[in-house]
Amino acid sequence: MKEPCAVWAAPTLGGVTPSVSDLLREYQEYVLAYRLRRAVGGRVTPPGEQLRLPEYAALRLDRQDLARSLIRRGLDGPSLRRLDALSDQLMFGFWLNPSEVAAFLRAAIREGSHPALGDPAAFARLLTPAEQARLGADGVAQVCAHHIACFALAAPMLDPDGLNTAWQRIESTRPPLFLDELQPPTPENPLT
Repeated sequence: MKEPCAVWAAPTLGGVTPSVSDLLREYQEYVLAYRLRRAVGGRVTPPGEQLRLPEYAALRLDRQDLARSLIRRGLDGPSLRRLDALSDQLMFGFWLNPSEVAAFLRAAIREGSHPALGDPAAFARLLTPAEQARLGADGVAQVCAHHIACFALAAPMLDPDGLNTAWQRIESTRPPLFLDELQPPTPENPLT
C-alpha cells in the first residue's frame, strides 16, 4: 500500500510515536463519526464537508502543535478556543471519551435519535458497499459491535463497574482498517 500519510509526520504523544496504523485508525474513526453525525442530522450535523486524509492530517498536526505550545507557554483564551475548535472539527476523542459520547447521545436524542445508535444493521448502512465487501459479514458485524459498544461509555459515568465492562467490549471488537479512503486505488474503487 502506498504511504497515504506522507503529510502526516508522525507526531509524538508524550514521547511515544503512534504507528501509522494508529494514525489511520484515528482518521477512520473521524470518518465514521462524521457519517453518523450527518445521518443523525440537525444540530449534530458536522459543519462543512468531510475532510480527506491529507486535510485531516494537516489539521491534526496543527492541533498537536497548538497543544504543545499551550503546555510550554501556558493557557491563553484565543489558543484554547482554537484548540477546542480543532478538536471539534476533527471529532477528536468522539468514540472513546465518555463525556463526548454522552454529549453526542443527548444531542442525538434531542434530534429524534437514529437507528444506527443501537441497531447494527442501521449502523452498517453508514459503510460504503466497497467497505462492506472488504470487511465481509463478520467484519461488518465487528465494526458495528465496536462502535455501538462505544455508546455504552455514556452510561457508566454513573457505574464504575459498567465502565470496565464497556471498555472490555470496545477492545474485544476493535475493527481493522477498511475505509475506501485508506485503500490503494483500483478500477473497482477509484475514489481513493
